[in-house]
Formats: sequence, structure tokens, C-alpha cells
Amino acid sequence: MAFLEFNNISKGYPGVQALANVSFTVEKGAVHGLMGENGAGKSTLIRVLSGDQAADDGDIFIDGEEQKYTSVRDAFHAGIVVIHQELQLVPELTVAENLWLGRFPAKGGVIHSKTLIETVRVKLEEIGIDVDPSAKVSSLSIGARQMIEIAKAIMLDARVIALDEPTSSLSSRESEILFSLIDRLKAKGTVILYVSHQLDEIFRLCDSLTVLRDGRLAAHHPAIAETTREQIISEMVGREISDIWGWRGRPLGDIRLEVKGLSGPRLSTPIGFSVRRGEILGFFGLIGAGRSEMARLLYGADARHQGQVTIDGIAVSPDNPKAAIKAGMVLCPEDRKFDGIIQGRSVEENIAISSRRHYSSFGLLKPKMEAAQADRFIARLRVRTPTRRQDIVNLSGGNQQKVILGRWLSEQGIKVLVIDEPTRGIDVGAKSEIYDILYELAADGMAIVVISSELPEVMGICDRIMVMCQGRVAANVARPDFNERSILTAALPDKNAAGTT
Repeated sequence: MAFLEFNNISKGYPGVQALANVSFTVEKGAVHGLMGENGAGKSTLIRVLSGDQAADDGDIFIDGEEQKYTSVRDAFHAGIVVIHQELQLVPELTVAENLWLGRFPAKGGVIHSKTLIETVRVKLEEIGIDVDPSAKVSSLSIGARQMIEIAKAIMLDARVIALDEPTSSLSSRESEILFSLIDRLKAKGTVILYVSHQLDEIFRLCDSLTVLRDGRLAAHHPAIAETTREQIISEMVGREISDIWGWRGRPLGDIRLEVKGLSGPRLSTPIGFSVRRGEILGFFGLIGAGRSEMARLLYGADARHQGQVTIDGIAVSPDNPKAAIKAGMVLCPEDRKFDGIIQGRSVEENIAISSRRHYSSFGLLKPKMEAAQADRFIARLRVRTPTRRQDIVNLSGGNQQKVILGRWLSEQGIKVLVIDEPTRGIDVGAKSEIYDILYELAADGMAIVVISSELPEVMGICDRIMVMCQGRVAANVARPDFNERSILTAALPDKNAAGTT
């Protein structure tokens, strides 16, 4: 018997019909996959379920009872917990405080901190999450924060838990902990809605699957074992994708970026490498290997201990992103939400923000020129938005990433692009479009550094891969020598290696 039922759910925004008559059911104790390209309506459906957005039409039933909540609090009291891809934690509070937020154990209005911390410590140990409950969330890695969100849902004993791209920031070990937790929740009869672009995870965890496309139901599979990966991809994008990587060889020019003896926080050994004009160099490693830290040192976002970075033979200032941009280097950061997009601002403003000096005089902006520039990059990068004035937070992750690329491409004289986790949380169709953009930039002579925790991604699009482990470069592999086993072996921690991260 169906435990969770969506009945003709519709939701529209100005210029966009996000959901149109979506109906499907989920059995009690089932893990139900929800797939579709970014912009297909998955997140909107989850927001409707959570009470964050009200549907324009349609009904939701849980255990046969119609749900008429009008807020997140109402949905919470109905036993629904949603863990969004963009985490909902308070950075300056501790882990324990975040897990008990709104439910602090208190007597006479006084919160018992020791009781709070010890209760959380015991619960985290029971769950299998190794995090200090007294640590501030701001001090934790993105992966650790994700695990805290998951722990919160489990502690609330929810009837329905929706997980939106839950492994996007997790290490392999953390992912395995999550999978075991899902198995335990399933055995208790909890309904899990599992939103992911990772087909391996969908086939490993899910009993059933729904595919959305353009806000509509594209397919519903009551038994996932009766479908195939190829069929699901075709249902998601409405076309066949035989090779989403589509690697394209190209002639390489002279050395464009050269790095010598780069060291700094979380790099155990000085790093050196070079990237040629037209080359796509990948940095692969497990979470904590030092890849993102290396990128921030390269860009000047963090101060280097030592090292020299040159672009076309000209030295780049060691701790000044503004100088890096002036020299022709830009960074698309790992965390799009906090370090990439400017929330609450339009697509147009997000594209124009770094190059406004080119379109102003005597401190006065030139709106027509900015609008024309935004339209040009929206068209060039195929950004899906109803208008350039759309708030960027309403765009899918893939389109947000394109806007960040548009921002940097609007700068004049960009020679080096460093892009960290270019397709995290992005569907297969949008991934292919991002890769096309990178290939086009490389063909124009740009030197590109791609940092990714997805081995198929770096093997699929890069000309060369540098493998990082424990804050050092463990291997430098040319494309003819790409081998999944050897690259993974180089990425695994070595107890005899110098330094840890």
C-alpha cells in the first residue's frame, strides 16, 4: 500500500512552469529515487513536500491522510524532514547546538550544555559519525557538515526523509556510513526520497524510481531492477547520450601557467607543475587531499608559505586574488553557494559584477552595456533562465555554474581558468554542456585546471591528471597512461607518506 502519494502536483513561477500534474506513490519502507536534469522540477517538488513552497494545485497524502500544511514547521510536525543540497546549518553554533536547535534541553530557561553535548556525542557514536559535538560547524569540512545534516534527520525520527544529492560532498567512507544509515531507516519503515545524479547510487539503494523532465513526469519505475541506465538517461534528457565526456584532442602550445615550490596550509610537500596553452590539467584526490587548498594558494585567496606562480612568464602576486585576475587567472570555487554566486542578485548582476569597471565612467554604471553583456553570455553559455533579471538562486546548479563562468569570461584577457568541482550536483545533460564550454576555451588557448573528486570526470575530459594524497602530489599521469586502478591506488593514503591532511 502507498505510504507517500503525490497527486497532480503543479507549481509555477513567473515565466516558468516548474511542475505540471506530477503524480506518483512510494511504498512504506522504500527508498525511492528521484532523477532528472537540473531544472526538471526535483527541488521544487521537495520544497512543496517540505512546506517551503505551496503547490498551486494537487495534494499530498501520507499514510492515507491528506496533508494541509502551510509552512516548514507544519511539515516537520507531520514527520517530514528534507536535507537540501544547500545545507541548512548555523555556522557559528556548535554541532550539538545545531542538532538540538529549537529543542534545547533546559530547566527553568537554562540550557544544560554538558547534557546537550553528551547526548549528542552518544548519538553520533551510535550512528557512526566521528565529529566533535562541541566543534563549531564553521570549522568543519563540507563533507562533515553534510553528515551533521543527516544525523539531524535521524535524531528527529522522521516518517519521510528527502535527501537532495546527499553524497555530493562526502568521502567514500562517509558515503558508506550514509548507505548503512539508509538501510537501517528503511528497515524501520521510513520512506526515503533519494535525489541524485549518481546512477551507481540509485541502482545500489533504490527500490523504485521517478524521472522528471521539464516539470512533468517522464517515467515511473515501480521496480528499478526492471530498467537500465541507458533508459533512465534517455528519459531524463529526452535524447540518447552515448558519451557525455566527449574528449577532444587539440594541439597544445607553450607553457602558460608555471608553478614552482608552492606550499601553504594543508600542503605537506611543495608542489610544482605547469599547464600549456590549450591543455586541460586535472587534479584528482580524495576529500582532504589538499586539492582545493592548492587552488586557493594558486589564486592568492590564501597566503602561501613559499612558491612562485607565473603566467606567460610574468610572476603573480602571492596573496592577492585581484592581482591574479589582473594577470589573467580566475577561480570558479568548490562551494558555489557561499563563494561563487552572489545570492539575492540577478543573473545579469552576477555576470557583470567583476567587469563593471569596463562598463562605467566616472563611477556611473552603464545599464544598457551591462544588459547587452549579460545577454551575450547567457546565449553563448546556453544559460537556462526566463530573463537576465531572474534571481540567481532560482537557477539550477548547472546554470549557476555557467553564470560564474560567464562572469569570468566577461573579464578581458583571461589566460588561466581554475575550476573546482565543475559539475558537483549537476545532471548528465548539463555536465555535457559544461564540458563543451571547457573544450571551447581550451581550443582558444586557455590553460585550464580542473579539480574534481569524480575520477570518471577527470579521466573523461583531461589531457593529464595530477593525483594528490595527504597534501602532496602522488602521481602525474599522461592521457595515454590513464588507468582507473593505478590512479585510485595513488590517491589512497600511505601510512609511510610524509604529512597528513
